[in-house]
Amino acid sequence: MRSKLLEMLIEQQGEFVSGEAISNSLNCSRTAVWKHIEELRKAGYKLEAAPRKGYRIIHQPNLLTENEIKAGLVTKYVGKFVVYEQTVSSTQEIAHRIARDGAEEGTVVVADEQIGGKGRLGRPWFSPIGTGIWLSLILKPKIPPQQAPQLTLLTAVAVIRGIESAIGVHCDIKWPNDILLNDKKLVGILTEMQADPDQIHSVIIGIGLNVNQTSFPKEISDIATSLFIEKGEEVNRATILHNILAQFEQLYELFLEAGFLPIKQMWEAHAITIGRRITARTISGSIEGFAKGITDEGVLLLEDDFGTTHKIYSADIEFNGTKL
Repeated sequence: MRSKLLEMLIEQQGEFVSGEAISNSLNCSRTAVWKHIEELRKAGYKLEAAPRKGYRIIHQPNLLTENEIKAGLVTKYVGKFVVYEQTVSSTQEIAHRIARDGAEEGTVVVADEQIGGKGRLGRPWFSPIGTGIWLSLILKPKIPPQQAPQLTLLTAVAVIRGIESAIGVHCDIKWPNDILLNDKKLVGILTEMQADPDQIHSVIIGIGLNVNQTSFPKEISDIATSLFIEKGEEVNRATILHNILAQFEQLYELFLEAGFLPIKQMWEAHAITIGRRITARTISGSIEGFAKGITDEGVLLLEDDFGTTHKIYSADIEFNGTKL
């Protein structure tokens, strides 16, 4: 009920909403409306009340709780169920547990802080409190397990489109799962599965997006950035997340209906890896050459100096400076 009230107030963009309209919409008494208004004030919202006019929002805090996520969400099922915790070890851990317990597809696990956040290969992910978007999304696609990596590329496109639609900032994709802004890492994506050899039970997609950090630890300060650093102003996290979830649902439904090809074309339009001379560092060694594109499965094609094309399924990519 509180998220519905919040949505009504936000939609009016600073205009008053009468107590009667709120009471009728929420099917509750004026006294109950007043109590919900007081709870919003305690959460950091500045609300003005005026006789015969009602209530309006003067200031909206930069929160990312269940109420803020649900208020203004335009999706059909992605994000309709939210699990919010202020501090967790990892949203992925929670998502795996509740997925095994039967969580609905589209359930989102969000934390204000991760103390054990991780990226690819178990690397730590810097997730300080109140600054970023740290979430895991539970999916249950009826696709073969070998197609699950395509969802990483789909997510990258959704995040880029969501950021651009929300605040007009254009980002780039570095294969396989990094989103860059001005050549620095802004977003990491981690895709994990719960599956049998021939059947997916759940796909858990983790997203770590640096929103309002003003600085980073010394060891990553040269390679990481945030939307605040690039724009020079605070960005509303809920607005960014609403746009990302809306874009994701749209692309996910397209993927399930039409396959990976349309997603691949969108991904390639944002990719800065393609056409670059790179070094791919895999668990079996390093390969240097030109990135020629990706397959219909999302596998990177790398042509070495002898003309041999290698399929790269997983690797750390370094740019060597030369473009085709």
